[in-house]
Amino acid sequence: MGKKKKNPPSVKGKVLKKVTQEKKPKKGIDFPVVGIGASAGGLETLNVFFSNMPSDSNMAFVVIQHLSPQHKSIMASLLEKQTHMVVRQIEDSATIEPNHVYLNPPGKNVALFNRTLHLLEPSKETSINMPIDFFFRSLSEDEGEKAIGIILSGTASDGTMGIRAIKGEGGMAMVQQPDTAKYNGMPRSAVETGLIDFIIPVEKMPEALIRYVRHPFLVLSDREKVADTPVKNRMQKIFALIRSATGNDFSHYKQSTISRRIERRLAVHQIKSLTDYVLFLQKNPAEIQMLFKDLVIGVTKFFRDPEAYVALEQEALPDLLKEKAQDATIRFWVAGCSTGEEAYSLAMTLTETADKIKKHFNVQIFATDIDPVAIEVARKGIYPENIAVDVSPERLKRFFIEETGIFKVRKQLRDMVVFSIQNVIKDPPFSRLDLVSCRNLMIYMDSVLQKKIIPLFHYTLTPGGILFLGTSESIGENTDLFQPLNSKWKVFQRKTSFADTEMVYFRDSHYDAQPSVGIHEEKKLPVTTDVQALVERAILDAYAPVGVVINDAYEILHFVGKTDRYLIPPTGKPSFNILDMVREDLKNKLMVTLHKAVREEKNTTCRDVRVRYNGTFRAVNISVRWLMGEGLPSGFMLVLFEDTLPAGAPHEKKAGAGKTKKQDSDVQNLEHELESTREYLHATIEELETSNEELKSANEELQSVNEELQSTNEELETSKEELQSTNEELTTVNVELENKINEYSEASDDMNNLLAATEIATLFVDTDLCIKNYTPAAASLIHLIQTDIGRPLNDLKTRFEGVDLVALAGNVLKDLNTVELEILSQDDIWYSLKIMPYRTTGNIINGVVMTFVDVHKIKEADKFRRLATVLADSNDAVTVLDLEGNIKAWNKGAERMYGWTESEALKMNIRALLPDDEPNELKSTIAKLNRGEPINPFKSRRKTKEGNILEIWLTITALKDEKGRPVEIASTERDLAWLIQK
Repeated sequence: MGKKKKNPPSVKGKVLKKVTQEKKPKKGIDFPVVGIGASAGGLETLNVFFSNMPSDSNMAFVVIQHLSPQHKSIMASLLEKQTHMVVRQIEDSATIEPNHVYLNPPGKNVALFNRTLHLLEPSKETSINMPIDFFFRSLSEDEGEKAIGIILSGTASDGTMGIRAIKGEGGMAMVQQPDTAKYNGMPRSAVETGLIDFIIPVEKMPEALIRYVRHPFLVLSDREKVADTPVKNRMQKIFALIRSATGNDFSHYKQSTISRRIERRLAVHQIKSLTDYVLFLQKNPAEIQMLFKDLVIGVTKFFRDPEAYVALEQEALPDLLKEKAQDATIRFWVAGCSTGEEAYSLAMTLTETADKIKKHFNVQIFATDIDPVAIEVARKGIYPENIAVDVSPERLKRFFIEETGIFKVRKQLRDMVVFSIQNVIKDPPFSRLDLVSCRNLMIYMDSVLQKKIIPLFHYTLTPGGILFLGTSESIGENTDLFQPLNSKWKVFQRKTSFADTEMVYFRDSHYDAQPSVGIHEEKKLPVTTDVQALVERAILDAYAPVGVVINDAYEILHFVGKTDRYLIPPTGKPSFNILDMVREDLKNKLMVTLHKAVREEKNTTCRDVRVRYNGTFRAVNISVRWLMGEGLPSGFMLVLFEDTLPAGAPHEKKAGAGKTKKQDSDVQNLEHELESTREYLHATIEELETSNEELKSANEELQSVNEELQSTNEELETSKEELQSTNEELTTVNVELENKINEYSEASDDMNNLLAATEIATLFVDTDLCIKNYTPAAASLIHLIQTDIGRPLNDLKTRFEGVDLVALAGNVLKDLNTVELEILSQDDIWYSLKIMPYRTTGNIINGVVMTFVDVHKIKEADKFRRLATVLADSNDAVTVLDLEGNIKAWNKGAERMYGWTESEALKMNIRALLPDDEPNELKSTIAKLNRGEPINPFKSRRKTKEGNILEIWLTITALKDEKGRPVEIASTERDLAWLIQK
């Protein structure tokens, strides 16, 4: 598959930096260019990567990171410590060199064109900038099959679409093993595409990369040509293995494309000969599936070639939809839909066009592909957040639901599209379609398949239907089937074809036309020219009779020579029937001759038939000859017309010929014409008799068919009544099911809101210990996102050290006992963990349920409860006062020491306990607390209920609010007399 001529880098069609030089043909790849994408956690992985990469690897590395435009990057100075290669920040129009590391500057996107790095402003038309995707796409366009993309640690999904582009061009993709990445969002998103060649730890990447680039596949001089004649037999064996495993035949795909994809698999597995690779395929069935996936990679995205969709929306869809009635059914077919982006793009475009003309339609879009994995992705309708680069914010808001790191297709859009696995080459097509979209599929097929595909699309479309092709595709020679609506963006409209298939069949299969003759550069015939054939053709053109080839229905299939003296085109409706085209003077004789030849099944000739041409009479011999040959359909005849001298004219006329001879000649002519008329009438009578017998037979058959139809009609009436009854039952069941669905939907909503309101983290795990579902509280506790559903529990990094959730869940599944324990998180918060079996309504164990309840406040309250118990039972008097001196707390020690009960004390002020000579103790204490001065324990006196004065040792503590201001006073008072006694 040849590369298209590329334009300078641009964003949304706007050229941000004009590059005037044309792309020069490459004499050979001197060194590979490796694109590396990294984000959060990328510094550590880049240090490991370049510390293991030799400085003389003869590769250039372009590192793209997510950098803040407000801060200057110091990455270059950090990486210089890990490698002896030259590390520099990219400058505009910098030519890449081997053994150099190039780093993207903050706030700029990087594009590669003609092996020169260009800096571009990020597009402001999209809310999300994906610098890694942007560079990888330009890398794939510039380097093609030699492009290499590496994804390292990072969050979100940047780089995934770029990896698709690299693989679409036949390049290589390498990703850091997700469980070794500090942040596995980017590696995991790339791995989920199923397109990655190497999934390995970062420290093993340099070795694998060096082995790959040194394979003969990337060294043109040592490269084995897979497409050469000596290895075609091995290619056929590969095709046979793929067809046996997948049911798909790639033998008619473009050999250049197939060759590159197979050669790249050789490089990945370090296999240097095609023979060894055939053996490798036979021993490793999984490699057949990987090769199949490499061959069907779909380079797709939403609204690919946006201008093409604008042309479709403005020049094709309005007229197509205006002719449709309100609520009519619109049927589209997207052939080779890959992961569904094109199908959903068409659905969005159709919806917007219908809104503009204010009509509603029932839309059916059939989207098909041979790759079951791609179809499964399309059916889910979940795409990474970087589709925001290709889909406008308005469309994202209307047609998608945004979730954490993903966009999900809304139900209204999803219901328009039906995805199915189909091989457009061998499986039956759809019919009565209004539009067929086949974009960038035929570019992978050879001319044999392309000639079959275009007539197939013509058959599937209704009159006036639309054919939407890719920018590199065309309808070829089928201009009689389609007319262009927009030639640039390949939008075509179906037109009715009057081509005669039998004539085409005969021309292509049974008429061996002589090759065209050219002139040699030295004005001599080429050495391959057959001079004898040229001479024979010239003699045939000058002296051979003219004629036509017809079938058993007398339809002309081929003209031999100039037949205008015998055949003329009819007026009005066109017809190729020879009896409609022959001149009137020849019609009767020709019909008789044809009838005789068919009746007797032998060659027949009718001589001296008079025909008027240009005001004179000529005599013509009519010959009908059967054409027989191996592989030639039966019923083909050759009708020849050959001029002779005028009928009845002698070669020499003697002067003075008598009147008697002239009369005899006239009599002979009249007798000859009478005999011809008798033969014509006899043939006509025979035809009428034959026709009458056929009509009688047909009438009997029609009577029999009529009786069968009457019987069938009675059966259909009975079936109709049964169907009506069944339909009523189905309608009732359908209503009941709809009510059930509504009830289940409401119950599901209630359950979701209940789980969210309880704020209890709950995790549902299946029997394989993979995540089935989780509550919102669990997402924040264990850092889960929607795409984690289906991942093994062992892959999660929890906040609980020393707690083996996998082992605990396995034990619960094993013995079916509930496990309850308290665990401490890394941020010192206590949780109550409960693990119990997940039981279905049929009492079947289908996994386990884990709940994490925050018991930290309960633990704290329990601690304070125990402390309060200790203080309540203390022998010391413990009291709490407000700043006015009112007693707020009074323990049992205070009751024993002073005599007042707790209920009496809570109504008192502390001043009632102060002796009369110390009234200012409370005032001075509060003043010190407000100034923030510490109050050391001191000796004081208190008055009891009986009026006794006690000597006490007083300890005062300030109780403060959130702002550090004292709000209450806690005091501990010990009787010194009791202490002395002790």
